Amino acid sequence: MSRNVRRRQVIRGIGAAGIAGLAGCASNDDGGDGDGGGDGDSGGDGSGDGGGDGDGGMTTTGDMGGGEVGPDVLNVIGYPTSGVQLFRDFYSEYSADDVDIVVPDGMRDAEMQAEVGNPMENVVGTAPAGNGPNYDTFTSMYEDEYGDSPGVFTSQTFDAVAILILANAAAGKNSGQAVRDQIRRVANPGGMEVGPDNLVEGVNAAANGEDVDYRGASSTTDFDQRGDPAAAAYNVWEFAPDTDAGTENIDTISFQAEPGGDMADEAPGGTDRTVMVGLILPESGDLAPVGAAMISAGELAAQVVSEGDANVDVDLAFEDTQTDPQAGISAAESLINEGYPCIAGPASSGVNVPVSKQVFIPNEVVGCSPSSTALSVSFLEDDDYVFRTAPSDLLQGQVMAQVAAERVGAESTSTMYVNNDYGQQLSDQYTTSFTEDHDGEALHTVAFEKQQSSYSSRIQEALSSSS
Repeated sequence: MSRNVRRRQVIRGIGAAGIAGLAGCASNDDGGDGDGGGDGDSGGDGSGDGGGDGDGGMTTTGDMGGGEVGPDVLNVIGYPTSGVQLFRDFYSEYSADDVDIVVPDGMRDAEMQAEVGNPMENVVGTAPAGNGPNYDTFTSMYEDEYGDSPGVFTSQTFDAVAILILANAAAGKNSGQAVRDQIRRVANPGGMEVGPDNLVEGVNAAANGEDVDYRGASSTTDFDQRGDPAAAAYNVWEFAPDTDAGTENIDTISFQAEPGGDMADEAPGGTDRTVMVGLILPESGDLAPVGAAMISAGELAAQVVSEGDANVDVDLAFEDTQTDPQAGISAAESLINEGYPCIAGPASSGVNVPVSKQVFIPNEVVGCSPSSTALSVSFLEDDDYVFRTAPSDLLQGQVMAQVAAERVGAESTSTMYVNNDYGQQLSDQYTTSFTEDHDGEALHTVAFEKQQSSYSSRIQEALSSSS
């Protein structure tokens, strides 16, 4: 199978816990395996005021970088395309000794150091980790197929497609409602344990109406009542000392809660039929670099079944969301019009939320995002049609605050965030956790727009010592 997916590529196989209830925070000093590189919950246009145009707003005072730096740590929430310019502006005015910087998965880009032209040794980040019981198996399969290591959110993408294939096989028909009712039956505990290495056997069992329990690469992939992962892990990472070496994990923080939610009492199953699954991810736009590997991971899940001795055929159809809400809506509508009852994607919350509201929910089609992490996704009135294999930013905000307060030792912070739901919600959660859980002080919260020519004034505003 070609790694390069194009619009409307179709793969056809031939064959005979709730976030609020998550408790405990255990640190693992070996750093874990986890997904590395790439971006996070990026993309999508935000709404609301803030950010301004270009380098507007705050006026520079004194020399470049002049004035006392206020916060001990600066939290920067955004995406690599804007992050490169933002960090270039930072290092042109300040040094790594001036302030520590904490970033989320959205800023994890193996090429950023080289593009910024700085070692970025004062930056530490967090990112959802591939920490499931079958992560090593998935990694080997991915490397064997593509000759490259999997990136961030690739294990979540493989799991999302695998779960939708299993749920569709168990449902016995290409119906969104029927697939929805089987999601937790194939993902939550109980029945034959299934992973990437025996996915074909699991699909055959599900199609025969047997109980299966998919244990994934990204996590155990148990769903809570909101359709979020009941288990989650986050890597703490840094840029490698060699600017050409990308990023490296230095720690892992894990969470665990009980699975829950409604599901059907039994699986009707059905063999000798076509299981239809859609895939909508960014092949172009802001998230194209990370989207390419995610698309490959989704294809791999379908390929495993298609090339195995499965008792169903798999029809996986792809559409490019272009990292754009309207394009994402059009992509989802195109697949739904062709009869696809369940879709893996979209990637970003800025695309996933409007697609869920305008397409998935009203058309009773299951959506399962591998990387949409905004808090708002958990609270959609979705009638249980919206799932995700990536954890909520409610957790990442807590992890970032813990890193800032305990690893960095910061007592005060400011935040710069991209002006959309993802940026604002993660900024709010980080600030709340930093002040309430770690008794820290929040100085400034500064919104910025994507892809501006300069961020100098925004940086100076965030680093100001005045409140």
